[in-house]
Amino acid sequence: MTETIPDDTLPATAPSAQDIQAILRGQHGDPFRVLGMHEAEGGGATVNVFAPGAATVAVLDVRGREATALAPLGNEGFFHGTLPRTLPTPLRLRLTDASGGRQEVHDPYSFRPVLGDLDEHLIGEGRHEELYERLGAHPTTHEGVEGTSFAVWAPNARRVSVVGPFNAWDGRRHAMRRRGAGGVWEIFLPGLGRGALYKYEIVGAHGQLLPLKADPMGARAEVPPGTASVVHGRVWHEWRDDGWIAARADDRPAERPVSIYEVHAGSWRRGDGDTLLSYDEMAEALVAYATEMNFTHVQFLPLSEHPFTGSWGYQPIGLFAPTARFGDPEGFARLVDRLHGAGIGVIVDWVPAHFPSDAHGLARFDGTALYEHEDPRQGFHRDWNTLIYNFGRREVANVLRASATCWLKEFHVDALRVDAVASMLYLDYSRDEGDWVPNRYGGRENLDAIDFLTMTNETVHRYVPGSLTIAEESTAWPGVSRPVAEGGLGFDFKWNMGWMHDTLSYMARDPIHRGHHHGEMTFGLVYAFSENFVLPLSHDEVVHGKGSLLGKMPGDRWQKFANLRAYYGFMWGHPGKKLLFMGGEFAQDREWNHDRSLDWHLLDDPAHRGMQRLVRDLNALYRDVPALHQRDCDPEGFRWIEGGDARNNVFSFVRTGRHGTPPIVVVCNMAPVVREGFRLGMPHSGLWRDVLNTDRELYGGSGVGSGDVSAHEDEMHGLPASAALTLPPLATLFLLPE
Repeated sequence: MTETIPDDTLPATAPSAQDIQAILRGQHGDPFRVLGMHEAEGGGATVNVFAPGAATVAVLDVRGREATALAPLGNEGFFHGTLPRTLPTPLRLRLTDASGGRQEVHDPYSFRPVLGDLDEHLIGEGRHEELYERLGAHPTTHEGVEGTSFAVWAPNARRVSVVGPFNAWDGRRHAMRRRGAGGVWEIFLPGLGRGALYKYEIVGAHGQLLPLKADPMGARAEVPPGTASVVHGRVWHEWRDDGWIAARADDRPAERPVSIYEVHAGSWRRGDGDTLLSYDEMAEALVAYATEMNFTHVQFLPLSEHPFTGSWGYQPIGLFAPTARFGDPEGFARLVDRLHGAGIGVIVDWVPAHFPSDAHGLARFDGTALYEHEDPRQGFHRDWNTLIYNFGRREVANVLRASATCWLKEFHVDALRVDAVASMLYLDYSRDEGDWVPNRYGGRENLDAIDFLTMTNETVHRYVPGSLTIAEESTAWPGVSRPVAEGGLGFDFKWNMGWMHDTLSYMARDPIHRGHHHGEMTFGLVYAFSENFVLPLSHDEVVHGKGSLLGKMPGDRWQKFANLRAYYGFMWGHPGKKLLFMGGEFAQDREWNHDRSLDWHLLDDPAHRGMQRLVRDLNALYRDVPALHQRDCDPEGFRWIEGGDARNNVFSFVRTGRHGTPPIVVVCNMAPVVREGFRLGMPHSGLWRDVLNTDRELYGGSGVGSGDVSAHEDEMHGLPASAALTLPPLATLFLLPE
C-alpha cells in the first residue's frame, strides 16, 4: 500500500502530492516532468530522485563533491532538494543504503532524448527502413556516458518502463519518456551494458498492468525457456565475404544452379549427450558437409527467436534476433560468413504471416490490438492458433519490412523464404463462409497484404542488392515471381507445390497403376514457366504421419530405393531450382523428429550410402552442365522427346542451355522392368555419353544400362536423330553429347 503524503507537509519547491503519489505507484505518464533537475521559478534548481532502498541521496558536482543532500519525502524512496544554480548534466548521484553501502550513479532522468525528431517522424509515418537501428536496446555512449538506450513503440500505453535484474524488475524505477504523438517511448540507462536481461512493463490503455513484454526489436533473447530480451545491439562481426556480396549483386539467379539443402538446425546433427550444436559447431560440420554434397545453398528453418521449440521456428517472437538456442548473434554471423567462404549461399525462413499469442510477445502489446486485428475474423488463424499482423497499419508493416532488411543486410543472408504467403493473400484462407471480412471491393483478396508484400520485395531489393525473396505460395495466384512493375508480387522465386504433390502422388503408386496417372508427372510442364519455380521436397513432406520420402515409395526394399533414386533423377533433370530437406539425401527411413538427430548411422548401410552418393553426383552434374540450370525458368530450355508414353511409364526430354552449350537428354523409366532396344529421338547424331545412371551399382542399383550410345541420323519424335537404349528398371539416365 503506497503511503499518502499530504500537500501541506511538502516543501514549497517540491512536486505536488499527486505527482509524487503517481511516481510511487508507477502510474505517472510523464516521469521526466517530475524527476531529474528542473529550473526553479525564483532561480536555482530543484532535484527529484526516486530511489527505493536508498537511505540517503546526494547530488555531486562536476568534481565529485557533494553539492546538496536530498531530503526524503515519506519513506518509500522519493527524495527532493534544491540547488542555488543548475549543474551541468547529466547529474551524478551518490546513493547510500541502510547498511552504509555507497554507489555513485548518473541520474537517468537528467539525460536528453537519444532519438531525434527525424527518427520520431519517420517511425510515426511507418517509413524507417532500418528501424532496428533506432528502436530496441542499443549499448552506446550518450552525452559522454556509457549505457544503453531503449526505445519501443506502444502508442496506446499509459506508462512504459524498462525492467530487469538491474532494478529488481520494479516498473516504477525506470519509467520511459513518451516522444510526440507517434507513440514511441525511450530512455537512456547509464552504466547498463551488453548482456543485461530486460523486458518492458506496460500500463495499458485502460490502466491495466500487462504481462511483462519482450522487446519486439530486441537483437538478442534469453535462452528458452527464458523469455527476457538481452541488451546486445547490432551484430559485431568483421565480415570476410566482400567478394561474395559484390558478386551476388551482379548475379542472375534464374540462370544459376540453385540446389538447396533445407536444414532444421536443432535436429540436423546433435553433439555428445544429445546436445544442440552451436552456430560455431555448425560452421565446422555443416559447411564441410554441404560442400561435400555439392549443394549451392543451405536454407534454415526459421532462426528468429521463438518460445516453442515444437513450432520449428514458425511461431516467432524475436523477428530481429537469431535464436539463442545455438549461441549469440555473432555466432550466427560467423556461420553465414563461413558458408559464404565455402561458396554456399544462405537462405532463412522468414515468417511475416502470423505470430503466437504468448503473453510476453506482441499480442495486445500495449493493451490494444496493436500488431494484430481486433476482429478475430481478420486477426486470428484457427489452423495454427496464431494472430495475424495488421498489414494495413503502416507502423506494423514498417516493423516487418525492417526485419526483412535486418536479416539480409546485417547478417548477410542471401535470401528470405517467405512462409505461408497464400494465407496472407486471401482473406478467406481456411475460413468458412461468414467467418471472414471482404475487402473494400467485396472480394477475397487481402489488399493490405498485397501492398505489404510488393513494398517489402521492392525495399529489400533496393536496400540489399543481389538479395532474393522466395515465396511459399500454394495457389495459382498470378505473377508471384514477376516484378512489381509488371504487375507481380515481386518475389524472385516461388515454391512449386503443385509439382511436388502431383509427382509424389505418382511415385507412391504401384508401377502397375502408374500408366493411368501419367499426367501427374507431366502436368507440371504445362505451367512450369509461368513462374520462376523452386521444386521443393521440404520438411512438410516428412512430418505429421506422412512418413519419409523412402517410406512413400512402393515395393520391396530394393524397389523403394530404386524408385527414390529414379525420382531424384527426374527432379534434378526437370526445369526448376531444387530443394531437398535434410535426411532425404541419404534416404532417412523414419519420419523426421525435431527433437532428435538425423539417423546418420544409416550411412553404414550401402543402400543409404549409395543414395547419398547419388545426390552428391546429381548436384555436381546440375552445377556443371549449363543445360540443366541456365534455362530453368525459360520454356526455350525444355523439349519433350516423348512425354506421353504412359504404357511403358517412360518420360524422356531434352534440356538446353544458352547458345553454344551442349544439350542433355534425360530418360526416366518408372517401371520395374529392363527395356532393351528402346528407341528415342535425339537432338543430333554422334556419341552420347552416359554421364549419370541412377541404377549404377555405385548408388545401390543393379548396374543395368546402355553405357555410351551412338545416335544415327534416323528422325524420330520430331528430332533429326535417334538411338537405341537399354533402360534400367526404376531409373533415370542422363546423356551428354561427346
